Amino acid sequence: MEQKEFQLNDIVEMKKPHPCGTNKWKIIRLGMDIRIKCEGCGHSVLIPRRDFTRKMKKVLVRQEE
Repeated sequence: MEQKEFQLNDIVEMKKPHPCGTNKWKIIRLGMDIRIKCEGCGHSVLIPRRDFTRKMKKVLVRQEE
């Protein structure tokens, strides 16, 4: 399985959309768990890194360093 590259403040697309209708999420915390925030309604979710890498589809906007 390929290693997905992502970093803090990237905007990512998940496989399933949020109930508010948006499928854009911003990564706001990295560690063993990853916290992502919905760009539509502002709801944040804490997901284990393993589940996040499985459920993430692609990076839409990369954060410039």
